[in-house]
Amino acid sequence: MHINYLREVGQNNIGRAGLLLLLLMLLLALLAPVLSPYQPAEYTGNIFSPPSTQHLLGTNDVGQDIWTRILYGARTSLVVGCGVAVTSTLLSLFIGCTCALFGGLYDRFWMRLVDICIVIPSFIVAILAAAYLKPNIILLVLLLSAFLWPGGARVVRSQVLARKEIVAVTASRTFGAGWGHIMLRHIVPDLGPILVALMIQDARRAVFMEAGLSFLGIADPAMISWGKIMQQALAFTYLEAWKWWLVPTGFALSLTLMGLTFTGFALETALNPRLRKEVNQDA
Repeated sequence: MHINYLREVGQNNIGRAGLLLLLLMLLLALLAPVLSPYQPAEYTGNIFSPPSTQHLLGTNDVGQDIWTRILYGARTSLVVGCGVAVTSTLLSLFIGCTCALFGGLYDRFWMRLVDICIVIPSFIVAILAAAYLKPNIILLVLLLSAFLWPGGARVVRSQVLARKEIVAVTASRTFGAGWGHIMLRHIVPDLGPILVALMIQDARRAVFMEAGLSFLGIADPAMISWGKIMQQALAFTYLEAWKWWLVPTGFALSLTLMGLTFTGFALETALNPRLRKEVNQDA
């Protein structure tokens, strides 16, 4: 059943485009040492050099190769996106499942906490936390995950509440199976497509927020980020350098977000029969 969902995403034109964009960004990140002879912090000896065969996107104000920094910046975005997607989805799965299965005071406590977390502006809290804590990529992943799990937990809880009444779960309970066994064998496997959709959604938001925080200067100074590259490029918009410095970086970030958005939309279409029917009618 889950394989059919993935096959539908691959057969959807929008989903295929999203997967190709994500694959392109992944290849650029993995093959960065092959695609560029320079290191991201290396001084090449040329400042504000225009694009050439030696420097595909020219160099910045300190003589670093811009193409190289964009390639290594893709690594940061993908690591943060994947890290936040996995961490926040696991939190959503655990809290959503346990709330639906145990109920009572435990359920009410976590649902009130979810309401509070959804109302709090996560971006502002991330800025305040970064001001008091030493920023690094692990802290960034944990911080973003702490604000992205509540929405997923509410979705998982509603799905588990519906699934825990099915015949297979009732029969397992009758024969003495515990909730842990039921959750791992009967409930979690059915949530596979929904969990993948949550991961894609959280990854998209994490990539955007990481770039935004880096753009504001609230990140590890040693971390190469597309947001920080754009922040540095904005200081030199009065020069021609912004054309090969700012624009390609923003384009790379946009392609990554588009890839995640297209893939998420295609998966949502595959999961929702009503959306699938509307897309087929438009086609």
